Amino acid sequence: MLLTHVFNAGIVGCGGAGFPTHVKLNCQAEYMIINGAECEPLLNTDKYLMRHFAGEIVSAAEKCGDQVGAKHVVIAIKDYYEAENAALSEAIRTLGSRVEIFLLHNYYPAGDEQMIVYEVTGRVVPPGGIPIAVGTVVSNIATMLAVSEAMDGQPLIHKYMTIGGDVPEAALLRVPVGMPLAECLAAAGIACEPGRQYILGGPMMGRYVYGADLAKEVVTKTTSGILVLPESAEWSMPALQQMINRARSACIQCHYCTDLCPRHLLGHPLRPHMIMRRMAMSGPAFADELLQDPEIQNAAICCECGVCERFACPMGLAPRSINSALKKKLGAAGIRYQSDGQSTEPLPFRNYRTVPAPSLTARLGLAKYMSAHPDTCIEVSASEVQILLKQHVGAPAKPCVSEGDRVSEGQLVAAPPEGALGANIHSSIDGVVDRIEADRIIIRSEVA
Repeated sequence: MLLTHVFNAGIVGCGGAGFPTHVKLNCQAEYMIINGAECEPLLNTDKYLMRHFAGEIVSAAEKCGDQVGAKHVVIAIKDYYEAENAALSEAIRTLGSRVEIFLLHNYYPAGDEQMIVYEVTGRVVPPGGIPIAVGTVVSNIATMLAVSEAMDGQPLIHKYMTIGGDVPEAALLRVPVGMPLAECLAAAGIACEPGRQYILGGPMMGRYVYGADLAKEVVTKTTSGILVLPESAEWSMPALQQMINRARSACIQCHYCTDLCPRHLLGHPLRPHMIMRRMAMSGPAFADELLQDPEIQNAAICCECGVCERFACPMGLAPRSINSALKKKLGAAGIRYQSDGQSTEPLPFRNYRTVPAPSLTARLGLAKYMSAHPDTCIEVSASEVQILLKQHVGAPAKPCVSEGDRVSEGQLVAAPPEGALGANIHSSIDGVVDRIEADRIIIRSEVA
């Protein structure tokens, strides 16, 4: 029954790549872990949800735990989240729930699902594997709230999101899926400036865009926030070949990128400094013989957290960005990471090399924005939404409406192809289907 509600509501993982939740929960696991770490600096969405919807989150977590047959249902949060801890603890007590709270140290990236699995269970997910390989399912706070709403028949058509960074006042919004991001900024009283740089998501793993491009972006089921960078900031990376040329001329092989790599510290065979060495010594970038190098193939297990690039490298190089490009090239060539089947153990000094979150925000130049913790949420409406047909892992949804159709808020407008991995898509407003394009459905409100 729970899986049917979740599928009908079109729920996908709200905090990451958007894996369809009805598929993730269709398994048996010993641990059900709810990720409440929200480790990216300046994002406050999940913390707000834990404070204001603790009962719904705890109840949904327990139901999901029952679905997968978990012996342990755990909500993992940072140890300094005092208000969130109090709210969740009170909800657990009131509901008589078996859900437990696990307190994480304040390091980055404590919210990475493989970090959280190790912290809670003491088990290391194998390189290239997923948490179910060690009997664990991980979901996040916003997804649990969506599951709670799905049990009441409400599809996933709204997103809570943070507006933060270099703004007069940080804000939390609840917006319809498909709303233009520039309008989200406007709802928070912030103008979208064409030459200004913004981050979609967090400063470590988010996507950097200029205001001129932000105007083309819309809210999806995985949107977590928009951060405004200071006017003088320039965080986007140069072109790939330029990054490789910099590695050739400036990489000093200090291996700090490897020393602080969270996946390397878990015992995974990922060594960013060796990948940088291979790239610096290679001929034409991404030649076939380069992709056959086992060291290069290890780039496939990089989680792209950005520690190497934003914190560790003293030369300002871009190991994460190069790993990301390599992952795409390896995927296109059909080369997958091949595990040697041996058990993986964390390095003995791992706990001494985790990156303290305050040190990270200081290094990023964001410390002065960290005190903003908005506790009210602005409800935003939209006159037009552009609902993307692919907001999730799997196949794009197929429209089941036509241009000119009147649709109501919450109505199904697209569904995954039969037998394919995917998720349902619903209208987030009342209106008329104005256009159906290759990748989206545009719905316009008829309210003047």
